[in-house]
Amino acid sequence: MYVCVCMAVTEEQIHEAARRGARTLNDLRRDLGVASECGSCATVARHCLKDAQEMRQKAAKAKRPTA
Repeated sequence: MYVCVCMAVTEEQIHEAARRGARTLNDLRRDLGVASECGSCATVARHCLKDAQEMRQKAAKAKRPTA
């Protein structure tokens, strides 16, 4: 799904940016141009970034061995 139409940025690109270390909307703006034009995508972009971070945390917990 396209999140930022102005810069043609998809949800998957935001997830990839999160995997590479993006943590904030400013990181996404710097790396992908998200919310740098009209800004109407900012809320959805933040939501996608939060989802990506939560998915990474869950994956990391699943990989930890239990004692």
